Parts: sequence; structure tokens; C-alpha cells
Amino acid sequence: MELGMIGLGRMGANMAQRLQRAGIAVTGFDPGEQARAQVAEHGIATVDALQALVQALPAPRALWLMVPSKVVDATLDKLLPLLAPGDVVIDGGNSWYRESQQRAARAAATGVGFVDCGTSGGVWGLQEGYCLMIGGDAATVDRLAPLFKALAPAADRGWAHVGPVGAGHFSKMVHNGIEYGMMQAYAEGFALMDKKAEFDLDLAQVAEVWRHGSVVRSWLLDLSADALQGNPALDGIAPYVEDSGEGRWTVAEAIELDVPAPVITLSLLERLRSRQSNSFSDRMLAAMRNEFGGHAIKPAGGAG
Repeated sequence: MELGMIGLGRMGANMAQRLQRAGIAVTGFDPGEQARAQVAEHGIATVDALQALVQALPAPRALWLMVPSKVVDATLDKLLPLLAPGDVVIDGGNSWYRESQQRAARAAATGVGFVDCGTSGGVWGLQEGYCLMIGGDAATVDRLAPLFKALAPAADRGWAHVGPVGAGHFSKMVHNGIEYGMMQAYAEGFALMDKKAEFDLDLAQVAEVWRHGSVVRSWLLDLSADALQGNPALDGIAPYVEDSGEGRWTVAEAIELDVPAPVITLSLLERLRSRQSNSFSDRMLAAMRNEFGGHAIKPAGGAG
């Protein structure tokens, strides 16, 4: 089987390597010359244009998009006119599932198949394999099964056809929302232990103990233990946390479906809060406490 990989960033490049190791011929495209050069060092063929990529693949073609969600439509604008009926496009990025459904309808109008594949695994996927949540029609997914088996941790686990188009990215959206909540819980727990000066806890030690036999053990805990072992005080790390957008989509979906999701919602709000270096709301709270109770106000930039 052959595949065209569009997008050779950290995820796309590693996925191309894992596929190549499994005996699947990959041709990669990325607008960045450096990205193409780095992948070529691993013996993966690259081209410098989408048209060249399409021409390099035998029909019916399979092309995997591993690009930011904000450029998927622009990529499809250029790609779909080059494709033929029977070809299929797989979107493995973090796209909103409603847009994936719209893109599938757009592709179908030209006879091109579309599969949405929620992909988890991060930078460890090359070594450990990727968790794949796949949406699309059964015949197309079956045809692409060798790709999913090669990318997953094993041929018989870590990947599944979860439903029609949209189901893959919906499942991945909820997956990331849960991830937000888990990460927030770990962060708060370690912050509490860090604050308990009386016990002078070794957080790396506690994390390592929890990794074995504890009901809170997880891969996120494994990674936390590694981070604390290498940098116990988390020196040089700013308290600023980005979000991928999927947490926001999860919260919006929970509201639309009348499903209470307070943990996921609050974890998202905490990420937004982390970006406020001079929070107006916190200053407003201090002002109100001063007004109703005469509580002292700590001057900005002062010792209080």
C-alpha cells in the first residue's frame, strides 16, 4: 500500500516514519523545505507540490492530512481538483467534527472519499504507536485498515472504526476534554503537596510511587514523574497554558446536549486564567473586599 502524507511537522513526520517501517511506501509533502529535508533523511520520498504528490501515487490514491485544523479547507481547495473518483482523503488532525462532516460532503460531490481520524499519541507515537478513532463508511475504512494497523500500538488494539464521518473527530474531541480534566487534577494535587512545607515532600518520589499499583496511575502520571525527576521545581517554565481548541468544542457540545461537564469546563477556564498576568477580575475582587470589609489592598508591584 502507498500513502501521501501532507504535513511533515512533528506528528506527520513521525507517522510517516512509522508507516515506512511497517512496509508502507510513503511520499510526503510539506510547504517547508526544512521539514521535507528532515523527513528525507529517514529515507522517505518527498515532493515540493501537491500536484507532484498526487502524480506520484497510484490510483486509487490515499492521502493523509496532518495539518492544523485552520488550514484544512485551504488544503482541500488545492487538493480536491487534483484527485479522481475513488481517491480518499484522511484528516488525522484535530478538526471540529461538524467541519469534518461538511468536508466529507464536499469531497463526495467529486467522488472522493473522506475519513476523519482522531489521532492521539503526540511525540511518543513513533515509538509507542498512535491511538486512532476513525469515522467514515465501512468499505473505505476497511480498505485503509493496513494504515491504521501500522500506526496503532498493535494491529489488534489502539484503533477502531467508531462510526460514520464525524464520529472520529467527535471521539477525539471528548478524549481531549477528558485529558484537560485529568491534567488539571494532577496539577492541583501536586501544587497542594508542594505547598505543604511541613513535610518537605519529594514530588518526584511521590509521583514514582503512584505509578505502581495506584488507582491514579496513568501515562500522564508517567510523564509527570519524568518531568519532576528532571526539574523538581519546574524552573524556567512559565505558568501559561495554551489550549488546542478541542476543550472549548467539548464544553460547547456539553452545553448543547445538556450534559453537565463541570470538571472539563473548569479545567478549560483554568487554562484561560493562566494567561492573565494582571487579572482584572482578581483586582476587582480585591477592590470589593476593601469596600465591604475594609480588607487591605496589596499595592501593585509592592510587598503589601
